[in-house]
Amino acid sequence: MNIQFKKGVLELCVLSVLSRKDCYGYELVSDISRHINISEGTIYPLLKRLKDDGLFTTYLQESSEGPPRKYYAISDRGRAYKEELAGEWRDFSAKVNHIIDGTDAGEKGMTPS
Repeated sequence: MNIQFKKGVLELCVLSVLSRKDCYGYELVSDISRHINISEGTIYPLLKRLKDDGLFTTYLQESSEGPPRKYYAISDRGRAYKEELAGEWRDFSAKVNHIIDGTDAGEKGMTPS
């Protein structure tokens, strides 16, 4: 998959997974990697930035398999931002699909941006 596609949508993917459940870093990478091939090195800088932006919090939880794990939990602000991004994504992807499919966006009640 084109790396620019992944970069553009990864923030929304992270927020979407975290809106369903709290995750630790490796678990988050594993969940997203089932659909989009990503690496831990890609996720951790993004997690730091999103945490610094107040979109989620972290907490430590004991693990039976080693040291405590840092879990990420979405905040109310993060949930609102995720909904905003999801709406923008749906609108954008629908318009791109119209271009790809060769249909007139106006026929579907869509207005050009």
